[in-house]
Amino acid sequence: MPVIHVLSPHVADLIAAGEVVERPASAVKELLENAVDAGARTVVLELRAGGRDYIRVTDDGVGMAPEDAGICFLRHATSKLSDERGLEAIGTLGFRGEALAAISAVSRITLTTRRRGAAMGVRVEAEAGEIVSMEETGCPEGTTITVRDLFYNTPARQKFLGTDRSEGAACVQSALRTALGRPDVSFRCLRDGQEEFFSPGDGTAKSAVYALLGRDAAAGLLPVETESDGVAVRGFVSAPGCCRGNRGAQYFFCNGRPIRSRALQAALEQAYKNTAMVGKFPGCVLYITLPNGLVDVNVHPTKAEVKFAKEKPVFDGVYYGTLAALGQKSAPQTMSNAPFAPEPKSAAPVSSPARPAPAAASVPRKDFFRTMDAGAFRQAYAASPSRRTAASPVRDSAPYRAASPAAPKAVSPERVAAPARACTPDMPSGNAARSFAAAGAPDETPVSPAVPAAPVKKDAPAPETAEAATEQTVLDEAFRAEPVRYIGEALNVYILLEQGDRLLLIDKHAAHERLLFDKMRLNEKPLMPQELLEPQPFNTDPDGAALLEENAALMARLGFALDAFGDTAFLIRAVPAQLDAASAVPLLEELVEKLREGRSLSVSDVWERLAATVACKAAIKGGWVTEREELLSLAEKVLAGEVTHCPHGRPVMTVFTRAELDKRFGRIV
Repeated sequence: MPVIHVLSPHVADLIAAGEVVERPASAVKELLENAVDAGARTVVLELRAGGRDYIRVTDDGVGMAPEDAGICFLRHATSKLSDERGLEAIGTLGFRGEALAAISAVSRITLTTRRRGAAMGVRVEAEAGEIVSMEETGCPEGTTITVRDLFYNTPARQKFLGTDRSEGAACVQSALRTALGRPDVSFRCLRDGQEEFFSPGDGTAKSAVYALLGRDAAAGLLPVETESDGVAVRGFVSAPGCCRGNRGAQYFFCNGRPIRSRALQAALEQAYKNTAMVGKFPGCVLYITLPNGLVDVNVHPTKAEVKFAKEKPVFDGVYYGTLAALGQKSAPQTMSNAPFAPEPKSAAPVSSPARPAPAAASVPRKDFFRTMDAGAFRQAYAASPSRRTAASPVRDSAPYRAASPAAPKAVSPERVAAPARACTPDMPSGNAARSFAAAGAPDETPVSPAVPAAPVKKDAPAPETAEAATEQTVLDEAFRAEPVRYIGEALNVYILLEQGDRLLLIDKHAAHERLLFDKMRLNEKPLMPQELLEPQPFNTDPDGAALLEENAALMARLGFALDAFGDTAFLIRAVPAQLDAASAVPLLEELVEKLREGRSLSVSDVWERLAATVACKAAIKGGWVTEREELLSLAEKVLAGEVTHCPHGRPVMTVFTRAELDKRFGRIV
C-alpha cells in the first residue's frame, strides 16, 4: 500500500496560504502592496472586527481588464514578472503572484475593477479559491478588493488568532508601515468606522512622518541625508533625549519596501553609543535607496527580510549618516520622560545625580533634643559634608555609638521605611538602623551630657572626639559572629564595610533591586498603588495598546491604574508606591516590550519579567545620595544572606581580603 500521496490542489493552496497569510495583517500588507504596484495615488483601507470579518482596499490605480481579472486568483499569476531575469532586479513590492491566490483560498473575496479608459468594469466573486461569479459592472477606475470571513475554512488557523483589538492593531501597524514607506501615495485607514490615520501623499517624508507618527514623534527627529558608494540614506533619527525603552519606533525602508534588518539596527544603535541613555533605543525613519540588482528580496515568504550584495556600504551609510545628524548644533537637548541617570559602568564619580541630595539641615530624629546639646549640634553641623571646603574631599564615616552586646535591639523585617524618597517597604526608618548598630542608649534613657552620643543629622558625621574615633558600627551578632564595621559609601554607589581582615563592597542598587523583586515575586497580593495628583499621558502603538488592555489585570497587580484615552493613548492615574511618578512613562514602555516578548509565555513567567523591570526602576540608583539608615539596612540584609544576586544575575557583594590588597600595593609578594 503506498504511503506517499499527492495532495489535492485545494490542500496545497491552504498550505501555501499559511506561508503568505499568517493573520489579517498579512492580507492587509499584500493588498496594499498590490495597490501601490498598480500605480495608485490614493488608497483607502477599511477594517471590521480586527480584519477577520471584513477587509476592503480601494485604490485609483490602473485597474484590470476582464481577461486579467479572471486569472488573477490563480497561483503564480502576476503582471510584475515575466521571466527569470526579472528576479535579478526586482523593483516592485510584489512579484510572486501568490498573494491573491493565498487570500482567496482562505476567504470569500470580491474583486471590482475597471481599467483606465475602459467604458465598463468587471466584478468577480471567489470562495475558497474558486470563482463563483463574474459579470460586467459599472465602477470607478481602479480596483476594490473586499475580503470577508478570513480563515472560515481553516479553523486550525482561526483559533490561534488574537482578539479583534489586537488583530486590528496589527493590521493598522502593517498599513502604517506601508504608508510610511511611500510618502508619494495618500493612505487612509478606517477601523470600525473610525479613522486611524491619513497621509497627505505629497511626496514629502517629513509630512508623512508628521501625519502617521504624530507631532510629538516628529518634533524629536533629526534629518539624515548621505550618499556614498551608490547607497543613499535619507530620513530621520531621534534626538538622544527622545529615545524609547524599545525598538518599536525604528522603521527601515529599502527602495520603498519596509524591511527588518539586524545589521541596520546595529548600525543605528552603534552611532548612539555614549550618547543615548543605557537601556534606551533610538527611533528612526530611514529610506535606503540602492540599485535593485544589489538587493535580494526573495529570501523570505513575507518579503520583510532582504539580503544586500554588499552589506558594508549600507551599514556605513546608516552609521555615518546618523553620526552626522547627531552632530548638528540644532539637535534638541531636552530630555523626554527620562528622569533617571543611567547606572554608572565605571568608578567615575557622578557629577550630577538624577536624584537631588537631601538638604543639609534635615529634620532631626525623634530623640534629637534629648541626646544633643547646642555645642554638639554646632560642631556636627560645621563638620557636615555640605559645609566642608573643596580642599577636603574625603568624607568621614559617621559611626554610631556601639550598644551593649547584652541588649541588642532587633529589627522586625516588616518595618516600613519613610526615607526622603518615595516610601519603600524594604527601607528602614531612622530607628530601625539600630539593629545594625545600636545608636547610643534607648530613647527613654538620655545620654549623659558629659559624653554626648553621636545621633547627628542624617548624612552628617559625628563629632570627631577621641572617644568617637574609637567607636565602630557593629553588625548584630544574630547575623554574624564576627563584628562588621560600617566605613561609609564610595562614589554614591558602593557600601563599604570592614569585617576582620576583609573589605566588603555592596552595590546598593543591586541589593535594593533584589529585595523589591523578591517581595513582588513572592507576594501574592498586588502592589500598593499611589494615585497621581495629575494623570500622565502615555502613548504607544496599536499593538502595545491592545497588549495593555489584554493584560489589564497584570498591570493592576503591578500597581498601575490606566484609563484608555483613545485607541493608542492612556492616562496613568496611579503608579506603584515604590516608583517615582516621573519614571512611569519609560517604565510602561519597557513593560509593553516585555509583554510583546512574552506572548508565548505563561502568566507566571510574564509576571516575573514585569516584576524584574519594576524592581529595577523602583530601586535606589547608583549616584543617588542615600540616607545612612538605608545603607545600613541594605548591608544588614545582604550579610544576613537574604540577598546574593540581583534579578539580572549580577553579584550584590564583592570581598577583598587583606592579603589581596597587600599584594596590590606591593606590601607582600
